[in-house]
Amino acid sequence: MAFLPLLLLVPALLSFLFTFGTGVELIRFISLRALFVQQPAGAGAPQHRADPAPSYEWRAVLRDPKILHPLMMDVGLIVLFILQHSLMATERVKRWTSSCLGVLQRSFYVFCTALALQLLMRYWQPVQDGPTLWNAHTEPWVTWIPLICFILHFIAWLVIFSIVLIFDYAELMGIKQVYYHCLGMGDPLAVKSSRAVRLYTHLRHPVYLEFLLLLWCVPCLSLDRLLLALLFTAYLTYAHSLDQQDYLYLRAQLDKKFQVFSREEAAYGDLLAQNGPSTYKEN
Repeated sequence: MAFLPLLLLVPALLSFLFTFGTGVELIRFISLRALFVQQPAGAGAPQHRADPAPSYEWRAVLRDPKILHPLMMDVGLIVLFILQHSLMATERVKRWTSSCLGVLQRSFYVFCTALALQLLMRYWQPVQDGPTLWNAHTEPWVTWIPLICFILHFIAWLVIFSIVLIFDYAELMGIKQVYYHCLGMGDPLAVKSSRAVRLYTHLRHPVYLEFLLLLWCVPCLSLDRLLLALLFTAYLTYAHSLDQQDYLYLRAQLDKKFQVFSREEAAYGDLLAQNGPSTYKEN
C-alpha cells in the first residue's frame, strides 16, 4: 500500500490547477479590464470646471442608491477575501487545519484563497453611472496614457512572476509539501535556514509595490476601482512587515542567484569557445 500517500498529490494538483486558473483570471480582472474594457458611462466628459459643482456632485453620489448598492456589494466581497486570507493564516487556524488535513494544509489554504478571489471577481459590481477621479480617455491623453499604463502593467506582472518563481512556486502552492511527504523527507521548511523562515513569517505579500502599481496605474479611475485600490492598499500596507534584516537576506539571496547565473553563462561561453571551431571544421 505504498502508493496510498501518492493519492495525496491528486487534491494538491487539483488545487494548483484551480489556483493557476484563478491567477490567469486575476490578470484579466486587475489589468485587462481596466486597460481595455469600456469606461463607465459617466466618464466620457472631462471634469474641467471652474464652478464648485463637482463637490455637490460627490455629495449627491453618497446618497445615490444606484451607486451605493454596488459599492456596498464590492466592500462585502473585499472584506470576505481579507478575512479568509488573514484568519486562515493565523497560527490557531493553521494548527487546526494541519491536524485535520495534514500535509494538505497549504493546498487547502491556497484553494480557499483562490475561491475567495473567484467570488470577488465573479460578483464584482462596477459603478457605471458614477463620476471618476481621473479619466485619460480624452484628448490629448487617449493614446499615450493607456499605452504607458499597459507597459507598466506588463512589467509589473513580469516582476511578480519572477518573484514567485524565486520564492519556490511549488512550495507556495502546497505541492512540495505533499511531494516531500510521499518521499518521507518531512517538511520543506525544516531544511531552510532560520533567516529564510523568519523572512517567510514577515513576508505575507512578496509583491507589495508591484500590486500597488497594478491597482493605481489605470487610465480611468472609477469609484469601484478606487474602492478596490484603497482597501487593498490598506490591507497590503498593514500586512507588509519587513525589516532591515529581511532586506539584507533578500539582497544576499538575489546576489547569490546572480552569481550562479553568471557562472552558468561563463561556462556556456567557454563550451562554445571550445566546441565552436571543431564543429565549424566538421561542417
